[in-house]
Parts: sequence; C-alpha cells; structure tokens
Amino acid sequence: MRKTFVLLSLSLSVVLGFPSGPSFARMPLQSVNQAKVNAPSNQEDLLGLDDQLWGNLNQAGDRQALLTSIDNSLRYLKTAQSARVYRNYPVPGITHSRVLRSLVRFRQLVVSSNSPEELQDAVRREFAFYQSVGNDDKGTVVFTAYYEPTYSASRTRTAEYRYPLYRLPKNFSKWQKPQPTRAQLEGNDGLPGEKSPLRGLELVWMRDRLEAFLVQIEGSARLQLTDGTEMTVGYAGKTDYAYTSIGKELAKDGKLPLAGLTLPVMLKYFNENPTELSNYLPRNRGFVFFRETHGAPAMGSINVPVTAERSIATDKSLMPPGALALIHTHVPYPNATGQMEHRLVSRYVLDQDTGSAIKGPGRVDYYLGTGTQVGDRAGVTGGPGKLYYLLLKS
Repeated sequence: MRKTFVLLSLSLSVVLGFPSGPSFARMPLQSVNQAKVNAPSNQEDLLGLDDQLWGNLNQAGDRQALLTSIDNSLRYLKTAQSARVYRNYPVPGITHSRVLRSLVRFRQLVVSSNSPEELQDAVRREFAFYQSVGNDDKGTVVFTAYYEPTYSASRTRTAEYRYPLYRLPKNFSKWQKPQPTRAQLEGNDGLPGEKSPLRGLELVWMRDRLEAFLVQIEGSARLQLTDGTEMTVGYAGKTDYAYTSIGKELAKDGKLPLAGLTLPVMLKYFNENPTELSNYLPRNRGFVFFRETHGAPAMGSINVPVTAERSIATDKSLMPPGALALIHTHVPYPNATGQMEHRLVSRYVLDQDTGSAIKGPGRVDYYLGTGTQVGDRAGVTGGPGKLYYLLLKS
C-alpha cells in the first residue's frame, strides 16, 4: 500500500458527513465551452479572476503564497511517481506532461502580471477550463474547510494531561483484518486497557479527550507543551475503517438538529454533556497514528506542504494530483467586530491533498492554515460552489 500523509477534514464534513453524490458514469471533468471562457457573462464572469493575489483595502495580497504552492506542486510533478500516477488518469487530454507545462506557464504569468484583469486575460487566451461535474452532474460542488489546530499538551502523563496520541505500531502492517476498532484500542473512556496494543506507544499527552479525537480527524497539529516548547505531529497511519460522522450520529439520535449543525454547535454540546463522548466517539471506528514532525509544515497526500488558502483536498481517484485549479465558493472571514461574514471568493489553488470524507467529484476541502481563529473559520465553512482545472490549450 502506498504510504500517504493525509490531512483529514475537520469542518462541516466532519459534523455532517456530506454525501459525495450519486455514482456517475461520465468523466469527473468536462471541458468548458471556449465561447464562455472568451466572453463570460453572469456566473462565468469570474473565470480566471483572482483579485486576492493583489489584495484589497482590508487584506494584503498573497501572491507569494500562491507561488510557493505552485513550486510545491512542481516539485511533485517532477517525480517519477507522479508520472506513473498520470498514466491511468481517466480524462482524455489531461496528461502528466500537459499538467506540468501548464503549471510552469501559469507561474510565469503570475510573476509577470500586474493586476487581476491582466492575469485573467492571459489565462483566458492560453488555457482551457475543465469543470468538475459535481455531485449532481451539473457542476455543483460542496466545499468544506480544514486546518492545522493548536492545542496544549505534555510529553509526560499527569493528572491533567492523560489522553494520548499514539505512535504507529512497528508491526502495524501485520495486523490481521478486521483490525481493532477505536473502542477496542482505547476503550469507551478514551484510555487503553492493560491488554491494548497501544500500551507503550504514547507519543504525547493531551488534557482534553475531544481535542485528542479532533487531532486524529485533522491528521496533524501544533502542540504547545507544558515545558514551554512547541511540538508538531503528523499523520503516520490509520486503521482500515471508513469514516463515520459524529455530528451526523448526533442528529440521527435526535440530540441536535441537522439544520444549522456546525462544528462549534457540536463542541458546545459535548462541553455541556461530556459523558456523551463515550457514546459517540467510538462510533468512528477508525484510529489514526502519529509521528513527531519537528516543526515541519502540514503535508498533503502528494507529500508536499499544503499552503493556507492555496491548497485543496479532493478525491485523488478522480481529480488530477498537483494540478492548477480555480474555486468559486463562499468562505467566512471575521469582520471588524469579530463576527464571521461569508464572502464569495474566486481563487487559484493547487490540488495537493485528499481525505477520508472527501469522495466523488462533488467534494472539495479547502485548507485554511494554522491557529485558533482559522479553526473558527473552518468550523463554519460549508456550502456549494464550482471547481475548475486549468490546462494549456496546446
């Protein structure tokens, strides 16, 4: 099995478990009529536009972040592994060589352009647009967001810090199937029994059981240790169970209404009903293991760093890894009073990650970065949008 470092989604997909849509017989991507690209109107007028590269009155531009993300994808696309992946890519015309050449040329245009409109015009002249068919075969894509959380932790167990994250067992590849469930590994109380195969594999200890669970969902974290230092941990492996949405389980049992169920709402419920953790967390039977990453940035599934607001996760059995994409969706930002306001964004991103809840052509997870405020944004990100991939016409 290919070793994959995966950042898993912690936003509305975790809470609700958005469906990936119906199975489809058509290709996951369809070429956009060139007439719509050259003379866009209404919903097509954003094609090729990204004014956040140059910023606005309230936000600085992040052109360097995009260039960094492009360079990360180029590093992947220059590997022999990436060439092998593209040999079996199902969409005609999307080849490894074309994806690589497209990214090289797009980088040149980002560097040489002086405005959003100048870049947009150049992209429309030189690039073809391929749109995801979405979850309805009409291009509707459900967007969520994920991030790298920051929590308190301890290298040693104490009365306060007693919920561990675990290293990957050395004999993990030899575990027989069915592998142990979460409940069998850590018990319903979140603490391993005397005969648990996790004993002795504790990497670091956390003081909150739910936080330890959420790190497993995210797949990475930055930990502020009790000795004043910082520790970073990343994904090392996972047991072979499909993802189960805890939020969806709460709604199914009538504990919370499905409408308006966001991550903050779910966290509030468990803070007020801590004993319910033993009922609901074991329902997500999969278990994630970690390694210390010594300050390395969060990594995507193609083994390059993901970049805040410039990386996405998709179903890599369908979408082209490392490729240039354009997203149209609403994303929350804090206003002057600290309240979240959803704004329509059109942003160039690189497809560099995947996730166990991200399945089908109608799902995208948008990486927002690191920190508490970013986590607040990720927790309320979720809604429909459009996904395009861009490739040179020739």
